[in-house]
Amino acid sequence: MSLMRQVWLLVLGVVLTSLVGSVAVSASSVRHLIGTQLEVKNADNAVALALALSQQHGDPALMELLISAQFDLGHYERVTWRTADGKVAVEKSAPQQVTARAPAWFMHLLPFKVAPGLAQVSSGWSALGSVEVVSHSAYAYDELWNSLLNTLALLSGVGLLAVAVAYVTLTRIRRPLDNAVAQAQSVVEGSYRLVEESRVPELQRLTSAMNAMVLRVKAMFEAQAEQLQVLRVQAHCDVLTGMSSRKHFLAEFESALTRDEGPARGGLVMVRLRDLSGLNQRMGRPAVDEVLGAIAKAIKAYPESVNGCLAGRLNGADFALWLPAPDVAAETAAALAEALRASLPAFGNGIRVALGSVELPRESSMGQWLGLVDSALAKAENQSGFIVEAVSEGVDNAPVQGERAWRAQVIEALKARRARLVEFPVLDRQGQLVHLECPLQLKLDPGGEFEPAARWLPLAARSRLTAEADALAVQLALDAIQRDGQARAINIGQASLQDGGFIARLRELVFAQPTAARKLSLEMPESVAIQHFDLLFEMGRQLRPLGVKLGLEHAGAGLAQVERLFQAGLDYIKLDAAVVTGLVGDTARIAFVRGLLVMLRSLSLKVYGEGLNEAEDVQALWDCELDGVTGPWATRAGS
Repeated sequence: MSLMRQVWLLVLGVVLTSLVGSVAVSASSVRHLIGTQLEVKNADNAVALALALSQQHGDPALMELLISAQFDLGHYERVTWRTADGKVAVEKSAPQQVTARAPAWFMHLLPFKVAPGLAQVSSGWSALGSVEVVSHSAYAYDELWNSLLNTLALLSGVGLLAVAVAYVTLTRIRRPLDNAVAQAQSVVEGSYRLVEESRVPELQRLTSAMNAMVLRVKAMFEAQAEQLQVLRVQAHCDVLTGMSSRKHFLAEFESALTRDEGPARGGLVMVRLRDLSGLNQRMGRPAVDEVLGAIAKAIKAYPESVNGCLAGRLNGADFALWLPAPDVAAETAAALAEALRASLPAFGNGIRVALGSVELPRESSMGQWLGLVDSALAKAENQSGFIVEAVSEGVDNAPVQGERAWRAQVIEALKARRARLVEFPVLDRQGQLVHLECPLQLKLDPGGEFEPAARWLPLAARSRLTAEADALAVQLALDAIQRDGQARAINIGQASLQDGGFIARLRELVFAQPTAARKLSLEMPESVAIQHFDLLFEMGRQLRPLGVKLGLEHAGAGLAQVERLFQAGLDYIKLDAAVVTGLVGDTARIAFVRGLLVMLRSLSLKVYGEGLNEAEDVQALWDCELDGVTGPWATRAGS
């Protein structure tokens, strides 16, 4: 039984006990008072009747007539005249009158025991006998009953008022208690939040202690994030420039090429400081390091201002920049060349840079990207000055029919529900299925094949159709869970969350199938937690109470930048392939993954790895005690 229910029972018990006790005391007092009045009445009437009888000089006829007249005019139960020798001379009696208000059980429960009135009758100095008078008590019962009802009504009103005051008071007390319980539950779930301190001194100490605990956890989280940032720099960054190292850049690049979201085409720019060894001999290594730092600063301006850009230092003289947008690679390379042409001569004469750019469909292999950009860079190096070579191959056929036609096809496919979910397993260490990742595919042409999201999602994003697509994916997942009971995860795009009514729409879908909702997971990219934390928080507030699990995908170093990650209300994190691949033999990367796990486990989050292909990487993650993996390896192992 809850504490509030026990308090309520205590309050009601006290009120009822007080009410019953007050009514009982009042009834007893009134009954005693009325009984006393009846006794006084009996005595007074007996004396008055005896005095009247004494004036009849012992004439029996007159005395009987007087007794009859008195009995008929008054409210008497019995009037008796006894002679001096104790014999009954005259007796008048009537049955107890039936009252119209006092019930019989009440009269039986509270009977009046009133002594009769007794007086002596005489004629001069001669005693003629005695008269005994007993008044009717029916009216006394009516009076007692009315008094009891009035008292009960008054005390009931007072009791209801006391209950109302108790309700208001307990509600005020319960609010901080509920907040404390919710706060404690959030700690268990890994969603830490502060609550307003209560004005009640005892509860104020409780809420103050809970808030202090949450602040301490926040401080611990921030300390872990700072330590994690140090590990990230050691594992993934070039010491001189702070850019991604070659290994990490290539892993990030490959991960970006394999994701469904993003444009159909992208660009890659490579920058090379020419004659690095000669510059070291002429200018000295410290001066050349400053030149390399200036080049890195110019390149890093792009990922700092454009979401999705990747930048890294591939080797001593080479830098790379991935642009997740079509038709900007050559322009970006030219802009970089102009910026470097203006800034690098300040470090000395003879500094030259070659730039190569390539633009390809995103489904092209990483080997194609690197091979073509290397070819463009080689051509640029054969010329003098700040030279840019641009290559654009493999033009996609999608835009030929026009964006309007493609948009119409996507809208029609969504309306007709020409869609399906493709299923990829997430496995735990024992090989058990955690859930199925389910990207959405659309059949744009009624007679054609289902198209992967990479084919139509960029256009859907430009046309603001991602909310419709994600809502359809959630509906399909709920229907599938209803059929087979298998847990499924759906990717939710950042553009969908920014749609004002999307979260409310998801709530309606989930509310319509509450059983299936308990096995549904919704995943957002890491960028949502960094750039739109409030939307993520609101989504968790509305959907998690219905049983839906929330997670972040493609997560990595950005987690340390989420200041309120401990308040996000997440259930799990999926680490990006760029973070969890290539761990074998790399102690710095393993230390970074372990640091991530420590921080995320302190928030009661499950942690999974994405894009795993090699068994060696999977084993390294099991050694780090990861909760599960997905990717080609998991697909092969689960088949």
